[in-house]
Amino acid sequence: MKRFFEKKQKHILFVLVAFCFVAGKAFSQEDRRWQINSDGTISWQISNNIPHDDHIEMSGKKISCVLRYGVAANGSFHATRSLVWPMLRTIPNNTHASLTRRFAQDGFNLVTVNYKPIVAEKVTSLTLNGTLLVKSKAGNTLELTRQFFPSTTVAGYCEIYTLKNITEKTCIVEIPKSNTVYTTDPEKGTEGSYTLHVDLSNSGSFNLKTNEAVSFSVFYSGVKTNEQVPAVNAEEEKEKRTQLIHQIWNKLILETPDPVLNTEFAFVKIRASESIFETKGGPMHGPGGESYYAAIWANDQAEYIGPFFPFLGYEYGNQASLNAYLQFAKFMNKEYQPIPSSIVAEGTDIWAGAGDRGDGAMIAYGASRYALSRGNTKEAKQLWPLIEWCLEYCHRKLNSDGIVTSDSDELEGRLPAGKANLNTSSLYYDALNSAVYLGKALGKNKAQLKAYQTEAQKLKAAIEKYFGAKVEGFETYKYYKENDILRAWICTPLTMGIYDRKEGTIEAIFSSRLWTKDGLASIAGDKIFWDRSTLYALRGVLAAGETDKALDFLHYYSNRRLLGDHVPYPVEAYPEGDQRHLSAESGLYCRIFTEGLFGIRPTALNSFDFTPRLPKSWPMMKMRHINAFEHDFDITVERVDKKLKITVSEGKKIIVKKVIKDGSTININLQ
Repeated sequence: MKRFFEKKQKHILFVLVAFCFVAGKAFSQEDRRWQINSDGTISWQISNNIPHDDHIEMSGKKISCVLRYGVAANGSFHATRSLVWPMLRTIPNNTHASLTRRFAQDGFNLVTVNYKPIVAEKVTSLTLNGTLLVKSKAGNTLELTRQFFPSTTVAGYCEIYTLKNITEKTCIVEIPKSNTVYTTDPEKGTEGSYTLHVDLSNSGSFNLKTNEAVSFSVFYSGVKTNEQVPAVNAEEEKEKRTQLIHQIWNKLILETPDPVLNTEFAFVKIRASESIFETKGGPMHGPGGESYYAAIWANDQAEYIGPFFPFLGYEYGNQASLNAYLQFAKFMNKEYQPIPSSIVAEGTDIWAGAGDRGDGAMIAYGASRYALSRGNTKEAKQLWPLIEWCLEYCHRKLNSDGIVTSDSDELEGRLPAGKANLNTSSLYYDALNSAVYLGKALGKNKAQLKAYQTEAQKLKAAIEKYFGAKVEGFETYKYYKENDILRAWICTPLTMGIYDRKEGTIEAIFSSRLWTKDGLASIAGDKIFWDRSTLYALRGVLAAGETDKALDFLHYYSNRRLLGDHVPYPVEAYPEGDQRHLSAESGLYCRIFTEGLFGIRPTALNSFDFTPRLPKSWPMMKMRHINAFEHDFDITVERVDKKLKITVSEGKKIIVKKVIKDGSTININLQ
C-alpha cells in the first residue's frame, strides 16, 4: 500500500499526543489494541491481549460483507462472513430485502500438509488497509496468511490464502477442488431463485521446498437465474481494491501533527466511499449494516454524506449524491405532502414509517450545501427546484412560534422529539442561508432570496426564544418544548453558525452528564449513544472557536475508534445495531475537518468563507487535494507569532497568501 504521508512532507513535525485527558480519564497506550504503521495502515500485534473479537464492513458496487473475526485464547483465528447482495431482492421487497447469507468455513480447514490438517495455528498479526490481512504460524512448519476483501465491481467477495514452508524439509500441500452451489427458494426472490457459488481456485498437490509458498483463493458470488457466474482472478480483484484505496487516499489528504487524526481521516474516507451500490435506480449510497442497501435516506445520504463528496472528488460519490437528491425530487407535489424519509428497493418503493422526520429540512440543507461545494452550474440548476420546494414545505410547517414542526426526528421515535425539535429548525436555518448563496450564483429572483434571508433571521430569533433554556444547570437548549434533560443534539446550532449559547452548550456537551467513553450519550444518564451526534458536536465546537477543548475530545474519540477494541471507523449506535460501521457516519467524521477545523463554508459555486482553527500546540496543518468547486487545491495554515499565515494554492499557482488574525474569516475566490 502506498505511503499515506509523502516524503516531501517530512519537514512537518508529527507529534503523537500520548495522553489525552477526557472527563478526568486518560486514553493511554494500554487502551490501544492497534498501532499505526509507517505506510498509514494499522496492525494488531498479538500478545497476551486475547481472546478478542471484532467486526468490520467492507463493500463494493454489487456486494457488501460484514466480517466478524477474532483470535481465540489459544491463538487461533476464526471468522464468519455475512455477505449481502443488494441487487438480489427478496420478498417482501422492502428496506431490508437484500439477499444475505452467513458463512463460517475457513479455507485452511480444507487443506492438508504432509497428509494431515493444519493444527496448532497461532495468529501473529492482523492488518487493516482496505482489506483484512491475517498472518499466522502453524508450529515451526508454516507461515499462513489470509486476506479478505470484496470485489469492487462484481457481485462477489474474495479470500486469498497463502502457505509458506519455513522448515528445511519439503512440505506436501494438498488443496482440494471445491465448487459449492446454493440455490435459494424461488418463492422468496423477486426474480425467482438465485444461485450462490463458493469456488476454490488453484487446487492440486504442491511440493513446497524451504521458503516456497503456494496460494489459493475462495470466491463467493451470487447471480440471478439468467446470469453467468463471474469469472474472476482473485489477485486481479485485490489489485482493483488496492487501486480504489489509493485513489481515495490520494485525494483530500489531511496533514496535522497528530498521526491519529491523519490516519483515522484516511480510513474513514474508505468507508464513506465504498458503500455505493450499482442499482437499477442508479448509484445509491447505502448505510450498510446488513440492513440498509440499494436505498437512500434523507438524513444519511442527503444530509450527512452528500455535502462531503465534492470535497473528496470521488466522482462515483458525486454521482450517487446527485442521484439521491434527484430521486427525492420525484416526490415533490403541489399539495406539499411530505417527501418520504427513504427511497428503497433500488428506487422502486418508499419508506415513511416514522412520518415526517424533518426530511424536507434535511434535503434542503444537504442539496444546497452539495450544489455549492460541487461548483457545477448544470447540477445546481437541476437541484434548485428541489431546494425551493423543500424550503416552501418547511415554511408551511412553521408553528405560531416560528419553529418548524415535524412528526419525529432522525431517531424516528426512539427518543422523544416533541412536536417541533431543535434539529429540524436548525437545518432549515442553514438551508435558507445556503439557498441565498446558491440563488445569487444562479441569478435567481432577488426578492425571493431576500425573503429567504429575512426568514432565516426570524428563525434564528425564534430558535433562541423557543429552545433557549437552562437545562440541568447549563445555559443551552431544550431539544423540544417540554424537554428538561440534556440531549446530544443541542450541538446542532453550532454546526449551523448559531453561537448565541455556545459557552453553555459546549460546557454541557463535555460534561459528565453527556460525554461518555464513547462520545455523547443521546440522552443524559443513559447508555444509548449514536456517533452521528458526537460527530456533529465535534464539528460544531471547532466551528465555534473552542479549538483546543475540541481537539482533546477529538483525539480521544479518534484514538478509540481507530486503535481501540472496535476499529477502524465511526459507528452507528449502541446498544442498537452493535456499533455497526454505517457508511455516512464516516462522511460526518471528515466534515469535522473540512467544515470545523478548516472552517470551509461554501458561499458560491467557486468561493467559500474560510475560518481556520489551528490548535495552539500545532505549528501547522494542511489539507491537500481538496476537490470542491471543480478545482483541486491545497490549504496550508501556519502559526506566525499570534497570527495565522494561510496559503491557498492550486498546483504551482498561489491563489491567496496572507497573514490573518486567529479566528478571522476571509472569503476565498477560486476563479
